[in-house]
Amino acid sequence: MDVTELRPGLWRWTAPHPAWIEGADWPREVGCVYYEAPGAVVLIDPLVPPEREGFFRALDRDLERADRPLAILLTVPWHERSAEEVAERYGTALGGLPRGIVPLSFPEVGETIYWLPEHGALVPGDTLFGEGQGGLVVCPDTWLEGDTPAVLRQSLRSLLELPIELVLVSHGEPVLAGGHAAIERALA
Repeated sequence: MDVTELRPGLWRWTAPHPAWIEGADWPREVGCVYYEAPGAVVLIDPLVPPEREGFFRALDRDLERADRPLAILLTVPWHERSAEEVAERYGTALGGLPRGIVPLSFPEVGETIYWLPEHGALVPGDTLFGEGQGGLVVCPDTWLEGDTPAVLRQSLRSLLELPIELVLVSHGEPVLAGGHAAIERALA
């Protein structure tokens, strides 16, 4: 597990995906986001790491310190990973959009990308992958059917209207500076 504080109240952690198999076209470690929004502590696409007890102790402390309810958001339905377990443990429901988060819908692939304006951060699910050294790529065409790759690329161009600094991807390395330019390059 790798845990990184990106900004005050904004963290990203990784954990090994339990369904990952050797030769998959995505890295075994997947990214998850913790965000202290104005009205809630928000987990996006949470996956409880193997260090379960330490993870829950830290989350307990953070929730007590922040004195806010917990909200859990999913970018895509199949990223439910540990969401039900976390929701049950803390008595919260999935969904419910807290203040400070803007959902951006991409129905052609069934994904919601979350925009965190306070931090200039974008949280995609499977549409964008981190490529290392501040780079991004659009998900593999093999993940999509028919003309969806071209439609998705055109649809993702709407992201360029935002002042994006960070792109906190689920797959690969996050973009921690120059997110707008990284998306522009990925869509070129």
